[in-house]
Amino acid sequence: MNKTIGIVAHVDAGKTTFSEQLLFYTNSIKHGGRVDHQDAFLDSHDIERQRGITVFADQAMFSYRDSNYNLIDTPGHVDFSPEMERSIQVMDYAIIIVSAVEGIEGHTETVWGLLQKYQVPTFFFINKIDRVGADVDAVMKDIQLNLTQDVCNITDSFTDGVMKEELVEFVAERNELLLDHYMDQGYNQDLWFKTMKDLFHDNKVFPLACGSALHGVGVESFMKKVDQLTATDYRSQGPFAGRVYKIRHDGNGTRITFIKALSGTLRVRDEIEYGKPEDSVFEKITSIRIYNGSTFKNVNQVAAGELFAVTGLSLASVGDGLGLIKESSVFDMIPTLKSKVTFEPTVNIKEALQYFKTLNVEDPSLDVSWEERSQEIHVHVMGTIQLEVLVQLVKDRFLLNITFEKPEILYKETIGTDAIGYGHFEPLGHYAEVHLQLEPGERNSGITFDNRCHADDLTVGIQNLIRHHLFEREHHGILTGSPLTDIHVTLLTGRAHNKHTSGGDFREATYRALRQGLEKAENILLEPVYLFKIRVDLDQMGRVLSDIQQAHGSFDSPKTEGDKAILTGLVPVATFMDYSSQLASFTQGKGNINLTFAGYDLCHNPKEVIERTEYNKNADPDYTSSSIFCSKGQGYTVTWEEAEGNMHGLQ
Repeated sequence: MNKTIGIVAHVDAGKTTFSEQLLFYTNSIKHGGRVDHQDAFLDSHDIERQRGITVFADQAMFSYRDSNYNLIDTPGHVDFSPEMERSIQVMDYAIIIVSAVEGIEGHTETVWGLLQKYQVPTFFFINKIDRVGADVDAVMKDIQLNLTQDVCNITDSFTDGVMKEELVEFVAERNELLLDHYMDQGYNQDLWFKTMKDLFHDNKVFPLACGSALHGVGVESFMKKVDQLTATDYRSQGPFAGRVYKIRHDGNGTRITFIKALSGTLRVRDEIEYGKPEDSVFEKITSIRIYNGSTFKNVNQVAAGELFAVTGLSLASVGDGLGLIKESSVFDMIPTLKSKVTFEPTVNIKEALQYFKTLNVEDPSLDVSWEERSQEIHVHVMGTIQLEVLVQLVKDRFLLNITFEKPEILYKETIGTDAIGYGHFEPLGHYAEVHLQLEPGERNSGITFDNRCHADDLTVGIQNLIRHHLFEREHHGILTGSPLTDIHVTLLTGRAHNKHTSGGDFREATYRALRQGLEKAENILLEPVYLFKIRVDLDQMGRVLSDIQQAHGSFDSPKTEGDKAILTGLVPVATFMDYSSQLASFTQGKGNINLTFAGYDLCHNPKEVIERTEYNKNADPDYTSSSIFCSKGQGYTVTWEEAEGNMHGLQ
């Protein structure tokens, strides 16, 4: 039986040390390494050993009883949470490591939310119980208050399927039929054990154990219980289906695509299909690798339930479905900051751009962009620690010295009113016209599309081409040049010419129609916002509420728990991104804060941002709202205000 288990936690909870002990206990490594000793099996990258944190999600293999396990150790620092999320999507089970001293911390709640999104059955392991200040009962209550009431301590109450009274009652309370059986006939070991496994698999109960990973306390007994409560049912028969969860490049630049097989089998030289149905790609697998830490072995075949890597896929992206699975994953961990890369004068900028494109393949959240007119490279990041790691990574891999400018907030633009945009493109020998209706979309819905164009006006092929042009790239707003979002676009009609319409004409007409519609609509600037959850002493609540108001945030009615206040609400990233250190300072480290990206909302200071950006909508080399018409064998430009009056279908 193949099982994939992920280890997740807030940074410094002991996640990597726990992973090392698990591998040591199962005889997969000769000794358990430590992050602070720079000898951890799963933190094999120089950057990780130098900084003492996990940056890259790596996997190891071990066997236990009748099962083959893949263990994924994920980053715990918030700056590398996109890497963690990409791994979560292929986990069968997860173990959240919580410090018995610090308890539930800000990022722990983010981790929990992602596991719930992907419906990954989850264990808790309360670590560091040997430390001064450890309080297992307090952490248990913390989990019940902030994460789930359905957590059960199995450290001493569950042994080889036999349950003590408190666990028997806990399980019975969550299954009506079992509760009736308990009242009538009492406890039945086999029935309770099966029910416990079912409830766990369905994310209705969450087993917890405690110990000390550093000293190996409780790890062996916990692994035994993990093995008893987990099971997978992958089918190796039938067509192949898989999911890409990681991409790397080896020392020779060969692209390595990491995959979780979900059904069927895959062999070397098999041809695999992936991509959207209209743009599907067929490529041949040239090799299959099974990785264990930084080493691998080549195999000829893999089956459902296995983690492996292949060569031969040149276009697959992280999150892509393969074979039977067509849809791609949509990730929640999205950077809200952008930074410009700066180089030494002797650097070949186009060569550097290729390096960053390589990094972008491995980490799509970087969203590397190239601005031709200014010859600049920009990257999207989660925070300053990620920038520091990128500096070191680029130097180590590409021998390039770089720095980054101070990160800036990533803004977006939308519209507040309806408009119809018209685009006409008719230089000599070309012809295309597009009419688009623009409407405000739901917040955080992105760009959506509808088609009301009749086939008598434009062929279905051209209609699909217009749709393709709307989604082939991000489009600029006219306030700051930021990406457009939350707009519903409807294709109304258009015109083509049997002789003169050629490739690229409808791209020009579509872009101009979109831009002309924006000129006529009310344009709105959006900024990223955090959903915050802050826990402080009651006497500190007033200070925090005042800070939230000054940061242009909003909050729900405060809740109290004993002598603690729990505050939730929304606040701009721009005004609150550094608040964690401020909170830690005036609460002497006792305050708890969790900041989760919650999409985009109305910008609190649009005038200031627009002035600071100095974007000139009339000088954007990629967009224009004007149309081009032809008269007496010559093309001429018509401004957006007058374009409609020149269009044949509108005269």
